[in-house]
Amino acid sequence: MGSFKLRLVAYFVLLSLLPLLAAAWGFNEVAGRSEVGNADARLNAALRVAVADYGESVERDAAETARSLARTPSVQLALATHNRAPLVRIAREVPNAAFYSNSQLFAGDPPQGIGAQRAARVLAPSGKELGRVVVSVPLDNAALRRLVREAGLRPTDLLVAARGDRIVVGPGILQGQRWLGAPQPRYLTLGGPTYRAVSTDILGGSPTVKLVGLTPKAEIERAVGNLRQRFLLFTFMALAAVAVLAYLLGRTTVRWLKELADAADAVARGHFERRVPVRGSDEFALLGRTFNDMAAQLASRRAELEAERGRVRDAIARFGEALAATHDPFALLPVIVESTVEATGAAGGRLVVDGKEVARAGRPKKGGEPLTIELSGDKGDDAVLLLWPSRDGFTDEERELAHWLGSQASIALENVRLHRIVERQASTDGLTELSNRRQFEEVLDVEIQRAERFGGSLALIVADLDDFKQINDRYGHQAGDEVLRAFAAVLRETAREVDLPARYGGEEFAILLPQTNATGARRLAERLRRNLSSKPISTRAGGLVAVTASFGVAAYPDAPTAAALFAAADDALYKAKASGKNCVVRARKQSTARAARAAGR
Repeated sequence: MGSFKLRLVAYFVLLSLLPLLAAAWGFNEVAGRSEVGNADARLNAALRVAVADYGESVERDAAETARSLARTPSVQLALATHNRAPLVRIAREVPNAAFYSNSQLFAGDPPQGIGAQRAARVLAPSGKELGRVVVSVPLDNAALRRLVREAGLRPTDLLVAARGDRIVVGPGILQGQRWLGAPQPRYLTLGGPTYRAVSTDILGGSPTVKLVGLTPKAEIERAVGNLRQRFLLFTFMALAAVAVLAYLLGRTTVRWLKELADAADAVARGHFERRVPVRGSDEFALLGRTFNDMAAQLASRRAELEAERGRVRDAIARFGEALAATHDPFALLPVIVESTVEATGAAGGRLVVDGKEVARAGRPKKGGEPLTIELSGDKGDDAVLLLWPSRDGFTDEERELAHWLGSQASIALENVRLHRIVERQASTDGLTELSNRRQFEEVLDVEIQRAERFGGSLALIVADLDDFKQINDRYGHQAGDEVLRAFAAVLRETAREVDLPARYGGEEFAILLPQTNATGARRLAERLRRNLSSKPISTRAGGLVAVTASFGVAAYPDAPTAAALFAAADDALYKAKASGKNCVVRARKQSTARAARAAGR
């Protein structure tokens, strides 16, 4: 009897051991692949965020700074007169800025290391090129540390930059290490440790500069080891319980162990919802609860993996919503192409707007027939996203994902179109198509601040059409509108490109003249007066209307603030009206001082 019970126990142990071993092997494979997949997904998402953040920094910090400096009058004057001192002073205040004259470095420091550059031409009022302003955003260790923070990487993760076959920017132990490239995520040994590496292009040129995300292999293996230890603990507990119960209960345990074996086999096949029936409170119930706890742990881990995938999908959705809300989505359109190519497994993709390629990723035209995704509506730009498959074709899931990302880009294009319309309506007078009062006052404040900081002069002309009410009363308001449009045309034809004419309200107009003194402003006002009075304006009714205007002129720094400048010019306009109209009056220094005091009160 004892020998029979021993054989029965051995049979029970083997019956339960084989499925549990199969479950352990299956869990080990799933755990290893899931941790590697999580690391790849985390690094890919971080690289997309880092590349987008760096590109936005280039456009915000480099391009806008270069254009602003190129339009600065003191920079134009310094290059025109070959005066290096002001440019050296500006270069100290603006990091990574350099000024070039005749293709030679004139002031500042040339770009060092690797990084993106943006240049702007410095033009004289005549349109002649005086030089260039170049502003760079270096991709150095400080920039990489900032990108690590912005991308939300773990403390053990790293970002490095590689060019050609070498790592050129990164921690000291990795800098200069040989880089063989990693077009797909893989393990690389760099400076001793082994890392999981994912890369993407961040700078063009030959060779291109790649941004590489690294996570230590040891961290991945540590996470997998922790899962294995917990699973093995549950496995050994289950085996021990099976052996004890089989020895105590003998043949009566066969049926129950069969249920346990079936449940273990189901868990090994990935059906983690399977449970062992628990009856009573004896040893069988204890073993059943132990096994069910193990299955619940596995089910919880699978739920965590599904939640992680859900978080990745949610991150992509948030990215699409952010893209749809921005007013300058073309800076992120390359990210859309790269994300779509990566998500669908395409060989390459191209984004074409109005027949012109604006972004590409991978190797377009390598596969078969491209998948065409229309991005624009009836009122938008003609934009098409083309994706080439890397195999016979796209699956239904890949097509659905590609169309979803395409819809995000379509929303972005429509948003920028509407924003441009609203922005133009907010700053332009609808009748004359000149700048409106709000836009004019904003530019005036900026020009006053620029003159205070860099020196120079600034003039203001205020004009008012003479006897405009009589024109409306005699010829009608439609004729009055034609007169306003005609005067606006005279302003545009006579003023310089750098000047800003605006309709200030009703029949009152204003012209802002940067880098112009009161004498120059008076001469321009005289030309405006002559041009207007010498051209009778024809109405739609066939009549001719003789129109004249009165002008008041004031200048900075005689009037030191925007309010004082307007008060002085308006006072001069009042005197022109009182002097018989159709004339130009320049504000005197004494009157501008009184106007400044009045504006201050």
